[in-house]
Amino acid sequence: MGIERSAILGMGFYVPPKVVTNEELARLMDTSDEWIRERTGIVERHYIEGEVGVADLALPAAKKAIERAGITKDDIDLIVFGTLSPDYEFPGSGVLLQAMLGRPGIPAIDIRQQCTGFIYGLSIADLYVRAGIARNALVVGAEVHSTGLDFTTRGRDVTVIFGDGAGAAVVGAPRVADQGILSCALHSDGSYAKELWCDKPGSRYHPRITAADLERGDHFPAMKGRTVFKHAVTKMPAVLDEALKSAGVALQDLDIIVPHQANLRISEFVQGALKIPAEKMVNNIQRYGNTTAASIPIALCEAWEEGRVKPGALVALVAFGAGFTWASTIIRW
Repeated sequence: MGIERSAILGMGFYVPPKVVTNEELARLMDTSDEWIRERTGIVERHYIEGEVGVADLALPAAKKAIERAGITKDDIDLIVFGTLSPDYEFPGSGVLLQAMLGRPGIPAIDIRQQCTGFIYGLSIADLYVRAGIARNALVVGAEVHSTGLDFTTRGRDVTVIFGDGAGAAVVGAPRVADQGILSCALHSDGSYAKELWCDKPGSRYHPRITAADLERGDHFPAMKGRTVFKHAVTKMPAVLDEALKSAGVALQDLDIIVPHQANLRISEFVQGALKIPAEKMVNNIQRYGNTTAASIPIALCEAWEEGRVKPGALVALVAFGAGFTWASTIIRW
C-alpha cells in the first residue's frame, strides 16, 4: 500500500580524523593558503589513512542515521548508494555496505550522479517508499577523493578542492503531519560531460589504461573551472525555482538552503543573485572541502545537529556537478 509522501527520519555523517590544511598542500605543490581561500573558500579538508574505502566511511554515518531514525538495521529494506569513487571497479559499494550492516537479501542500488548524487538518491528512495515497495530506505553519499588526486602543481586547481567523507539519511513514512519530501527536480546534459571528468581508466579503451596515460595524468580528474562556474550559477537558481513551484512554496518561505559544497564562491554568487539572507544558507566547505555526493548530507546533518534545522522547517537542497547534472528538492522537516 502506497503513501502520499516520504520523509527523512534520521541522518548521520562521518569524516575521517586526518585533517589536511592548505599549508600542508602548499608544501606539495605551487600554491598557498591565500590562493586556495581566495578561489574556493576552503581552509582544510579530511583525508583517509590506510586502506579505507567509501563503504567504510558510509558505515558509521549509516549507523548514526538508523539510530536517530529510531529503528534498527533490520528495518532497512533498501540501500541507495551515491559515489563517484567506489571501493572497487566492481561490485558497487552498496552491496559492501549492505554486508557491513548485516542485511543480506535487500536490494542495493548504486548511482553515479556525482555532486547531485544525494538528491538523485533521495528521489529514488522517495518513489520506493511512496509506492510501498520499501518501508525504510537508506540513502548514502560517500567519497574518497584523496587517493585519486594529483598532488603536484599540475593538478593543484582540482586537488585543493576535494575531501573525503560520508553522509546518510533514512527515508520512510512521515511521523508527523505535513512532514516530508515535497518535490524533486532532476536534470542532466551529457554534452558537457568532458568539462568535468576523469578520462581513464575506461572500458572504451584497449587497454583501459597505459603507462603513457599514467605519465600524462589522464587518470586524474580534470575540470574547466570557468565553464563549471558559469553553468552552476545559472542552473542552481533555475532548478531551485522549479522545485519550489512544484512544491507550491516560495523562496521566502524557506528556512534553510543547503547547496552542494562545490566552491564557496558559487554558493555566495547564488545567494547574492537570489537575495537570500546569510543566516538561511548552509556553508561548511571551509572545513570539509568538496566531498561530492557526501557534501549535501554532511552539511544538512551538521546544520540539524547545530539546531538550525528544526521540526517543521522548510528545507531546500540544491546541487550542480559533473555530467553535467543539477537537481533540487524541497523538504518539510
